Amino acid sequence: MYFSVREPFPGRTTKADIVFGRIKKGSQLKISSQMPENGVIFSDGIESDYLKFNSGIEATITLAEKKGHLVI
Repeated sequence: MYFSVREPFPGRTTKADIVFGRIKKGSQLKISSQMPENGVIFSDGIESDYLKFNSGIEATITLAEKKGHLVI
């Protein structure tokens, strides 16, 4: 799975060192928020289906055991 950081703008106390990468089977990506408010995590471009991600929150992202299939 590939990931990218949306709008990785540096601030006075924050920065994004890794803005694009790949998570392989058996590995994980750990991220922590430093945004005081309005931080979110979402996937597949569906911003309305988000998780709050404000200062002090940590997220661990791994690959799921099951695969999803897009049906159009």
